[in-house]
Amino acid sequence: MDNQQIVDLSLPIDDEAYEVHPLRIERTTHAQGVEKLNQVMLSRQPFGKLKYLLGKRIVKKEDLPEEEFLSLEMVYSSVHSGTHLDYSYHYGSKCEGRDSKPAEDIPLWLCYQNGVKLDFCAKKPDEFISAKDVETALEKINYQLKPNDIVLFYTGSDKLFTTQKYFTHYPGVDPTAIDYLLDRGIKIFGVDTMGIDRPYRFMMKEFLDTGNACALWPAHFHGRKREFIHIERLANLSSLPDYGFKIMCFPVKIKRTGAAWARVVALVGSEAPAKGGTNSDRR
Repeated sequence: MDNQQIVDLSLPIDDEAYEVHPLRIERTTHAQGVEKLNQVMLSRQPFGKLKYLLGKRIVKKEDLPEEEFLSLEMVYSSVHSGTHLDYSYHYGSKCEGRDSKPAEDIPLWLCYQNGVKLDFCAKKPDEFISAKDVETALEKINYQLKPNDIVLFYTGSDKLFTTQKYFTHYPGVDPTAIDYLLDRGIKIFGVDTMGIDRPYRFMMKEFLDTGNACALWPAHFHGRKREFIHIERLANLSSLPDYGFKIMCFPVKIKRTGAAWARVVALVGSEAPAKGGTNSDRR
């Protein structure tokens, strides 16, 4: 760790940013905490709420150091806000003919692996990142994928975060690109966009114009055919080299959800990176 830099690749759960999912953070300050404490304690007593309204207090602010209690924040948010990992239950009830797995079942050993960054900044919002694009990007950096590498798709879309454009201006991932990764032993890939499919406006327009239902969320629905994990809403990928770093993306343990928040970071070292080979290390 002495020669390594920790690079934060995560976006926050931000109640001041533009969001498509309802998001609210209820904040109780230190001063407000004294009143909150009394409300909670009195609510457990007979006629406690009435007693509180009539001015009864069990603990007064004068009883506490600096007349303050503890802060408290209640977060009301989708598990798809902020940087997060999606697993097979998000994609559908079945995956590869078996019951889909929730995010709490993501194997943790997969979440600490070598990272690879592929540059797709030239892609337009209505375009797909295909298997050929992935192959070309790998050739450009002269890298051969190793099993269990965590592959990061860099588009620069994180710069739009907090604005409405963050949800309407980014390229999608074609299922052929996912197959390309899975066929080479990749279990986790990530994007710095809000999702792996093209923005809603492009998918829906194509569906309404052609009647082709395959235009709707093809990358997500591909997770019913083949099992994979993906990270959405990454950030700061511009700070990373093309390879030669580790990714840590451990999900928060939440019961029975298709996704889970994660503080994703990269460990960037000073040693010369390898360009590929084999990797069966599960440590």
